[in-house]
Amino acid sequence: MSVLRMRCHCVKFIRRFSVLPEYTEKPEYPPILDLSRDAVKKRNDEVWHNKIKNLEILEEKLMEVNMPRYYGWPCIGLYEGKVPYGSLQFAQYITRTFIVTQQELPMLYQAAGIVDLCAPILDHVKNSIKEAIVLEHAVERSPSGELEDNGDDVNELGDAIVHQINRVIISSLSADFPHLQTCQVDHFPRIESFWIVGGIDPPKRLEKIRKTSNNGDLGKPVDVKFQYLGRPIAQLRHELPLQPAAIESEIQKIESNVPEFHYDPRVLGIDKLQRHVTNIPGFWPGDKSEFPLMSFHSSKYLANRSSFDDSEAAPYVHAVLASFAWLQALACYKGFSTFQDVTYPLLTQTVLTDGQYWSFYVYQLNTMLLHSSHATENQKCNLCWGTKKLKLFDKIENGKVVGFNEEVLKILLYFYLNVPHVRSGVELKPYLGVNNRYIADIPEKDKRVWLEKHFKHMYSNRPRKLLADELYHWEKIYKVDHKTRPQEPRRRPFELGQVPLERRYDDHTPAYVRKSERTVKWKKFEKTYYP
Repeated sequence: MSVLRMRCHCVKFIRRFSVLPEYTEKPEYPPILDLSRDAVKKRNDEVWHNKIKNLEILEEKLMEVNMPRYYGWPCIGLYEGKVPYGSLQFAQYITRTFIVTQQELPMLYQAAGIVDLCAPILDHVKNSIKEAIVLEHAVERSPSGELEDNGDDVNELGDAIVHQINRVIISSLSADFPHLQTCQVDHFPRIESFWIVGGIDPPKRLEKIRKTSNNGDLGKPVDVKFQYLGRPIAQLRHELPLQPAAIESEIQKIESNVPEFHYDPRVLGIDKLQRHVTNIPGFWPGDKSEFPLMSFHSSKYLANRSSFDDSEAAPYVHAVLASFAWLQALACYKGFSTFQDVTYPLLTQTVLTDGQYWSFYVYQLNTMLLHSSHATENQKCNLCWGTKKLKLFDKIENGKVVGFNEEVLKILLYFYLNVPHVRSGVELKPYLGVNNRYIADIPEKDKRVWLEKHFKHMYSNRPRKLLADELYHWEKIYKVDHKTRPQEPRRRPFELGQVPLERRYDDHTPAYVRKSERTVKWKKFEKTYYP
């Protein structure tokens, strides 16, 4: 073919398949993009965030967060019952929580008429609760009945008292309050929550890397990933949500000066861990009872905090982290994530107790967008109301409860009598599909089975069979720092420019399919359905 004919064919091809018109009334220029490292990273992150947002299946959203890392993300581990000293500002900053008024609950219970209902109910359940407390002390064979011992039996006794009080209240009130008949009670559920917080000062190691690579902004803040792992005594869930304690107009009037904490969280003695990040609010996707009513948490650790007195701050740290983590994981089950903020508030009621001392908290989640610049530019904040530590009873003497405090039981009844309602005019799951929201809704059997299997395997967090390659000390000395072994072949990942910890989750050979099980003979490996 001659050059002239080739040019003619090219012109015809361009004219035939050209989408844009040749001439426009106004000149159209391509956008001028900022090619700096930060701008390119920001655009790539936005593409990834939009991909998570546009996925219709909930489990695919949860899996996509882990797709960039085969060995999991490095994150700060937060554990229930392990509260560092002096960490109240830290807990408020990483959850963007404002403590409205200490030692006071919101006006929600008076506005709903709950306070007036408690007087007759209190007399009805008081004696049964006293009998339950005496019974548990008899089973545990506690000689004095006081819960001041630091042994493990204190936690078991406190948990048993919580279970008995919950059983007595639900069985006594469910006939008159239908929402207690349909609520789900989880005992020691698995609570895991993951989110990202920005505005943290970079560690010294990162500053050294920035200095050697001539990358400006040595002190530029970084994003830190947090993974919360909790196991409350019990939690109650319902199909309908609780009404918010403060509406948006009232939130704007509240002085939301959230304390700032820009230090590396490891200064508080918190360790890092490498794992697949998970969001589990105590149940698997698809459960109809998705909204929180209340949760009970053990405060046994307060008996061992003798270095200095933080008996007021430590329970607030525990309540803030536990409440935010539960609501954040629940919000992820609604299709939101740490990159897509909630469109409506979520409310929960939290109780901290060792069986004898009780404290009550109400937490409202208004935002979970805390990464990058949102750590300082986000105008919303989460709210927490709480009470001081109250004593339910003094001791058990001669088979009777001595010094029983009815005010503590009255506040607990407030939480049970807070009736959830239908949230009208609000789309509860705006980022999930209409017909296909969960793996169980996928019509294709192979995809449904494959996703279910790999989703549960990812969320089990079992260690990999082959660990990631690491840089040994002798290699750091002789090959990296001083380069004294140039004669050796370059075979190690750091010599080939590879970073093992940045390997993608789907970067592996698929499972082999035996010949007898193949639908197509030449397909040796199974089909994957990663999001």
